[in-house]
Amino acid sequence: MKKKLIVAVILCLTFALPGSSAPRERWEVGEVDTAFKLVGPNHKVVVEAFRDPDFPSIVCYVSYAKSGGVSGALGLAEDPARFSLSIVRTGREPIVPDTRQKKETQVFKSRSAIFRKMKVVRFYDGETDCFVYLATSTLLLDGSPFNAIAVIPLRASVSAK
Repeated sequence: MKKKLIVAVILCLTFALPGSSAPRERWEVGEVDTAFKLVGPNHKVVVEAFRDPDFPSIVCYVSYAKSGGVSGALGLAEDPARFSLSIVRTGREPIVPDTRQKKETQVFKSRSAIFRKMKVVRFYDGETDCFVYLATSTLLLDGSPFNAIAVIPLRASVSAK
């Protein structure tokens, strides 16, 4: 009984500790200060990455502005709804999309104060056998949301049919 408990604890710690073999779903890559603030943190641009939940070998990178100052530190500042999106495939395993699916699939939605105005959806383009990722702002400015697009081929060579 005692041995089983020790083995269970070791297994739990192996998968729960940072650096374990299980891939992280979301992480911050880095940040750059863009404007000095005398009081509170500086304004900055942050780069964050997250895995596509259906295809873990596809990683989405998003850069976004984060407001600084006292109001930014307290979470009261309105972060700009502008961002950039890039996608990379990190594995070689085959990706088989559901070709019957014609609508978008939500890959990421704002859950934190930082991303409260953004969502990322994935489309499958059957003509070119590519995934198209579209990031949109949920904050409407002048009637249209800000958006960014990135495309990743599912085969080594992509050509139109």
